[in-house]
Amino acid sequence: MKAALKTLFKYLFLFLVGGTVYVIIELVCRGRSHWTMAVVGGICFILCGLLNEVFTWESTIWFQMLICSLIITAVEFISGLILNIHYGLAIWDYSNIPFNILGQICLPFTILWFFISAAAIILDDYLRYWFFGEEKPHYRIKPGGTKCRM
Repeated sequence: MKAALKTLFKYLFLFLVGGTVYVIIELVCRGRSHWTMAVVGGICFILCGLLNEVFTWESTIWFQMLICSLIITAVEFISGLILNIHYGLAIWDYSNIPFNILGQICLPFTILWFFISAAAIILDDYLRYWFFGEEKPHYRIKPGGTKCRM
């Protein structure tokens, strides 16, 4: 029971951090946000953090960033279909941005998420290390290369 509560607290904490950061990014870049973006951000942060459960520390940071950008794009697409198209909330619309799909996702933002995800990966790893006693983060820049501690 104690382990289950610790796990629940860890993921709730990470969800709140991810959601808060996501909303802050929107406020800085767009000047506005919506409460649902805290939920989307929390989900994205947790899913990207779970990469540590699937891939080893031997995976390059670039590979992790690619997977995270695809995860974030997929979550935004599903969220957009539900929130913007089904419920008509009009939280965002990328229709006028090149390479968009139904105005909910677009290639330029997927590329942006690739770079932003580096900070998210490092933040998640260090939060897990500092607060939950998980392994100290280290990253590989190139396959088979030496470890890089940040």
